[in-house]
Amino acid sequence: MEKDPVILSLTALAQTTRLDVFRLLVSHEPEGLPAGEIARELAVLHNTMSTHLAILCRAGLIRSERRSRSIIYRADLERFRAVATFLLKDCGGRPEVCAPLIEDLTPCCPKEAAHA
Repeated sequence: MEKDPVILSLTALAQTTRLDVFRLLVSHEPEGLPAGEIARELAVLHNTMSTHLAILCRAGLIRSERRSRSIIYRADLERFRAVATFLLKDCGGRPEVCAPLIEDLTPCCPKEAAHA
């Protein structure tokens, strides 16, 4: 992963409401939540929430999917894992210090095996 997408992701999360949205969506994986429910849960006006959701989508931290008349939002955990791994990868030239953290972020099974 390059620096620019990491900076975009971290910038998106460096705001209280967007951080709350991301954490809420993580807690509702894998089903996701409709935009209106996210706004209600966090007591944020719908138009303001739309702006926050758009910023998180552009940063690649959440994805949206249209289901009938609703748009369902989900956290992109793979993207977040890539951001966290980027931050820990070199660990200041001492990779052994961050190795346990990186191991925790690494999926145990290949995607193909997990879906089989």
